Order: sequence, then structure tokens, then C-alpha cells
Amino acid sequence: MRVVTINPASPVSPSQQIAGALRDDIRSGLLPEGARLPSTAQLTERFGVAYQTARQAINSLKAEGLVEGHVGRGVFVKQRPQMMRLGSERYSRRIRQAGKAPFQAEADAAGLHWRQEILELSTVPAPAWVAEWFGIEAGADVFVRRRRTWIEDSPTQLADSYYSLDAVSGTLVTQENTGPGGSYARLEERGYRIVRFREELTSRPPTHEEAVSLRLKPGVAVIELHRIAFTETGPVEVFRSVMAGDRYTFAYEFEAPE
Repeated sequence: MRVVTINPASPVSPSQQIAGALRDDIRSGLLPEGARLPSTAQLTERFGVAYQTARQAINSLKAEGLVEGHVGRGVFVKQRPQMMRLGSERYSRRIRQAGKAPFQAEADAAGLHWRQEILELSTVPAPAWVAEWFGIEAGADVFVRRRRTWIEDSPTQLADSYYSLDAVSGTLVTQENTGPGGSYARLEERGYRIVRFREELTSRPPTHEEAVSLRLKPGVAVIELHRIAFTETGPVEVFRSVMAGDRYTFAYEFEAPE
């Protein structure tokens, strides 16, 4: 650990100054994954603070999901799960023409084993936000594909795709296996040529159900992604996913607008 002292003139509390020093050491690699943190007693002596102050610093890092305690052993830097890198390239037509769906293409590119678990395939009343995109009344019938995706042995994403019944009835989109290229390939075969996408990202705490379903550790946020796939005449898919915030990196490249 680096030599850091408490600054009594700082508006930042001593416990947060200690947490900040430890956080910096974790992110820089001075405290690598699996490393044991100094004990509360050691931090108390090192920084000249009360035991409770040092304990508060450790608890802050636990709440952030950076460290975890093991009874009788101490507190350790958490092992980071393998990351998925998501970007706009995953939606290119050449990828689905090669027989891969977007998530499959990203996982294969990263050399990660993945699988998809189907949770629901059914006609449901459209939620208000979905109905607004489709220009229909809330509660009107739409088709939904609900699934959970896994990377290696970890659930990473809850994903719901909504479609108009006209767009998907009689296609493999309504079946567990959508075939080579995924749902987008099936839609384009039916004449729904996708010309653009819109994505909205929000970071937030998980609900209890999301934390259980994604097996999230305390302090890990989720990323909620809304994606709209457009044809020339309007939306053809309205998509919502909830992703484990510690398992994804988002990367986008685009031309600078004039």
C-alpha cells in the first residue's frame, strides 16, 4: 500500500480518505484481485484513527462491491468477472449474414462460452413505454421473447424483446431457436429491413428480483438498456435488458457530426 496520510483540513471524512487510498490501490493493481486488505487494526495503527473509522472505510468498499469479507480470514479484493465488450459493430448486417446473433458475435469474439435461457415466449399486453414506441394503445397485444444470458457460469443479462404480432407470427422469432443470425435475420427475411438503432443506457441499483436472478454481489449496480430497431417505416423491435454492471464494457465508434 502506498504511503498516504490523513489530511485533517480536507472536507472528506477520514474514513472516506482511507477508502479512497485503498480504492486507488485496487484500481492501480497495487492491491490485485484476491489480495488481502490490511486488517482494521492495521489500518487503525497505520492512519492513527479510531477502530470504527477504519471499519467504516472497509464497509464503504464492501458496499461498492470492490472487496468481500471471508469469516476468519479477512477482507479480500474481489475477483473481477470476465467482461463482455458491447459496441455498435455487433448490429452490422454482415454479422447476422454470417449466421450469428449480436450477443453470440460478441461472446465468440472475446473467446467466452455463452448460453441463452428462454424464460418466456408469449403474447402479452404491451407495457405503456413499449406501446408508445409502436404507436399502439397500452395493453394491446404484442409478442415478447424473455431470456437470461450467461457468460461462462455467470448470469449476465435479463433481456426482453417486444414485437408486433404481424411482424413475427409464423416465424422462428416465436420459437426457442430463432435460427442462424437470430431474430434480426428472420425479420429481414420477412421484409423488415433494419436501417438504424437507438439505444438508451441507465445505471441504477438492482431490484431484489434482479439481484437474485443475476446473482449480484452487494454494491453492484445494473445497466438498463433500451434499444429500438427501426425500419424505414418505424420500430420493428423494442428491447429492454438489465445487465450486471460489473460484467460489461460499452464501446462505440461513430463519425463526428458536422
